[in-house]
Amino acid sequence: MHDVLIIGGGPAGVAAGVYAARKKMKVAFISDTVGGQSSVSAEIENWIGTVSIKGYEFGQSLDQHLRAQEDIDIQTGERIVEIREVPHGFEAISGSGRIYETKTIIIATGARHRHLNVPGEDQFIGKGVVYCSTCDAPFFRGKTVAVVGGGNSGLEACQDLFPYAENIILISNVGVLTGDPILQRTVRKNPKVNVILNAETNEVLGELKVSGLRYTDVLTKKVFTIVVDGVFVEIGMVPNSDIVKQFVELSSYGEIIVDHRTCTTSKPGIFSAGDVTNLAFRQNNISAGQGCIAALSAYEYVKKIS
Repeated sequence: MHDVLIIGGGPAGVAAGVYAARKKMKVAFISDTVGGQSSVSAEIENWIGTVSIKGYEFGQSLDQHLRAQEDIDIQTGERIVEIREVPHGFEAISGSGRIYETKTIIIATGARHRHLNVPGEDQFIGKGVVYCSTCDAPFFRGKTVAVVGGGNSGLEACQDLFPYAENIILISNVGVLTGDPILQRTVRKNPKVNVILNAETNEVLGELKVSGLRYTDVLTKKVFTIVVDGVFVEIGMVPNSDIVKQFVELSSYGEIIVDHRTCTTSKPGIFSAGDVTNLAFRQNNISAGQGCIAALSAYEYVKKIS
């Protein structure tokens, strides 16, 4: 019987693992990989205490910090497919059939970016195709970029790019922008921004890196090609919360609702941290902080039930 089972290998899960291990809890850590979404970023410049680090190196540093802890059962390349409630805690079953018994669980499974699912997108991830404007806008200083998405995510990405990009082409596949009116006004009045509506993105173009984007006008069916140095895909996130949806309260977006003071969920013994929760901001530093809170809360919970 473990004291805590941590599911997820990004900053939230790793921070939870480090803190739980340092509290001398019996910890199991399960994840496909360690590092999270930022592992594919070309460069990370907002991880506090580190001026700049490549995404791959960032993932490695998280992995090394986690493995430096004592008495933690780390299983990578493993995925939890089912969770059951049992006397005195929970039982988690992995895809390989292994069963983990635990008193508490920390869900740090993150969220996945909605993809365009067009040719060239996956090929150029980290080579001009990006999903985090807060993280990557500074790398497009003086460049022309396309932002795909007319909702709040797309409009906020445009704002993040204002200080850096020379030209911003905002592309929406419907006839109106759907984000907040105040954001729409801010974006439309900026001379750097060109808005293209009713445009269905067909393909990301390039050789070694992004050089353009092809789209179809959904009204006229004409196909257009634009020259850009980067494509910001900003069409929303999907929380990876299915594994516990039968236990915890979710928001209308599928996010796990937590008390942000303690990272407790609606189910005693289940805690959650990072992008899978109803966070206002999805950033590595914030996720790591939540992971610390979740681990400390799990520690207090185990003390009470022991």
